[in-house]
Amino acid sequence: MKNMGLWGENKAVEFLKAKNYTILVRNYHSRFGEIDIIAKKQNTIIFVEVKTRKNTAFGFPAEFVDYQKQQKIMKTAQLYINDNFNAEFDYRFDIIEVFHYDDNKVNFNHLKGAFEL
Repeated sequence: MKNMGLWGENKAVEFLKAKNYTILVRNYHSRFGEIDIIAKKQNTIIFVEVKTRKNTAFGFPAEFVDYQKQQKIMKTAQLYINDNFNAEFDYRFDIIEVFHYDDNKVNFNHLKGAFEL
């Protein structure tokens, strides 16, 4: 499962780069948790949680980013912001659902502003 998660994160990075996002950091850790991808587009810093699934039998991937997970991401993001930025930026929390099908097709669902600070 961990390999599929890493595969999905790699695909999400490719997806974001194709949409002209700059990847700042991958797998940023703090005492509160981890953020899969931190990206920048124009004057916005985007904190991205990636969820990869082969199907929706157990629900959509974004459903697994519950309130507790969101709180961990937001606390980790706050530490990253405090440590790395002096200038004013807008911030956004996104979820990218990566669907990996048996025929090696990949679909993405990019939920911009999926939750707020």
